[in-house]
Amino acid sequence: MKRYFRFIKPYRLCFILGPLLMLTEVAGEIVLPKLMGGMIDQGIISDAGTGFIIRRALLMLGCILIQVTGGILGHYFSIKAAVNSSSDLRKAVFDKVQDFSFANIDRFSTGSLVTRLTNDITQIMNITRMGLIMAVRSPGMLIGGVIMSLSINPGIASVLFVVLPVLAIAIFLIMRTAMPRFELMQKRLDDLNSVTQENITNVRVIKSFVRNDHENEKFRNASGELRNTALSALEVVVCTMPVMTLAMNAATLLVLWIGGGSVIEGGIQVGALSAIVQYTVQILGSLMMVSMFIIGSTRALASFKRISEVLDTTPDLSDADAKCRDKHITDGRVEFRNVSFKYYKSREDNVLDNISFTAEPGKILGIIGSTGSGKSSLVQLIPRLYDVTSGEVLIDGVNVKDYSLYNLRESVAMVLQKNVLFSGTIEENLRWGDADATDEELREAARAAQADGFVTSFTDGYKMELGQGGVNVSGGQKQRLCIARALLKKPKILILDDSTSAVDTATEAQIRHAFSTTLKDTTKIIIAQRIGSVVDADKIIVLNDGRIVGEGTHSELIETNEEYREIYYSQMDRDEKEVS
Repeated sequence: MKRYFRFIKPYRLCFILGPLLMLTEVAGEIVLPKLMGGMIDQGIISDAGTGFIIRRALLMLGCILIQVTGGILGHYFSIKAAVNSSSDLRKAVFDKVQDFSFANIDRFSTGSLVTRLTNDITQIMNITRMGLIMAVRSPGMLIGGVIMSLSINPGIASVLFVVLPVLAIAIFLIMRTAMPRFELMQKRLDDLNSVTQENITNVRVIKSFVRNDHENEKFRNASGELRNTALSALEVVVCTMPVMTLAMNAATLLVLWIGGGSVIEGGIQVGALSAIVQYTVQILGSLMMVSMFIIGSTRALASFKRISEVLDTTPDLSDADAKCRDKHITDGRVEFRNVSFKYYKSREDNVLDNISFTAEPGKILGIIGSTGSGKSSLVQLIPRLYDVTSGEVLIDGVNVKDYSLYNLRESVAMVLQKNVLFSGTIEENLRWGDADATDEELREAARAAQADGFVTSFTDGYKMELGQGGVNVSGGQKQRLCIARALLKKPKILILDDSTSAVDTATEAQIRHAFSTTLKDTTKIIIAQRIGSVVDADKIIVLNDGRIVGEGTHSELIETNEEYREIYYSQMDRDEKEVS
């Protein structure tokens, strides 16, 4: 819990003022029954006169005003403290997630991380607010009520010492039962969020395959699981109110029964009995608030545990031990030395096995191979999206682990298989490559990527708003915008991971031609399914089942490499059939 104090510290004044100001409300709650009892006994029964009643009423009104003012301010500072500290906590968790490697994110799942950043932190905020409001109020009312009751009539007040232990045991049993159920409920909420996110993100695929009924069934199942676990948890909570109400009414009846007899015998006055009844209600009411806080705490504790899991996770990738933190990539020479890689340590087979090659600055390296041969896995090791299992990846002769992550990734631009654009204008998306680029530089990058033509055809041009994920542009247009974004970065190393698959061959050839002028000193690594995409490369690597089975120029591989020839002639035959 110590880690959470850093989120409290900036708002410690609010954390102090909130509970302290609630003391005024507590004071009013404690004093008013005593004043009311005195008014009844002295002002009405003993007929002390109208003046006494007016003075007592004014005194009570003054107490109420102070009580209300203190209560409002106490609530204000408590809410401010809870909201601000929770906002900082959410930011810290988000920053932590930003440092996660792909493996870390895969381990938690996207839906679970979304739930933790939203619902779990909301639970923590609510319980913090409730705790600050009741930290002084509930104990104050409980202790003050007991003291005032005992001061009026110890015999009648002793009824409370029978009820309180019974309630304490009941609350403990409820909390013990509810805690694991709330933990399970949060996990079911993770599952529902994952299903919802996947469904909305891939809605076009779902509709194109007419899988609405299947997805509806998945959602119903996830929602049903959440419903069942929520009902299971809330069934326990539902027991709290009847138990508290029963205890409150039973205690009130006992006080009235015993006190009524004492009034008849002349042992206590009516006003004093009325005050004890009010104190009894206050005491049990404070216990009810405490019980609700404890029940809320069981769910919040589950959320605390889930947030702690994120904050306690050590990112798989770190530059804390980097030996050349201040070094920048100057040439972009990429070298793999006996690199092997697998995504999970528990997995027996490597995705890549004993890979060695060199990509020279300013040259084009083509990588080709069948689906699942490890092409994408290979290039993701260059900017350290994953780390090698064994061997070394070097840039300019320095192990990538010895660069700071910022300097390393700042010099590498990747256009992935799955092109991603963000909500905002086309210009804003392109400026991810270089926020300070001039308008002419931006258009030059778009022209090189063969994107300027279709962008300027839009009514708003570069100011056109893109839908989430770039849904209002075609696949080929999306690929060209992503390439333009990478080109604007002016990287030392450019990686194209099958990123022209939705572009026609003529446009692709124009893009490749632009590389020779726009990025002539940049190391270009092109992953492709089509041999035509890499035929002009300075060197081509052929991958098969995670191993390099061929290396050389197109003409050399045609002569010497059987796998390359098979790919080449199969594509040639397919192209001829399509033409015919």
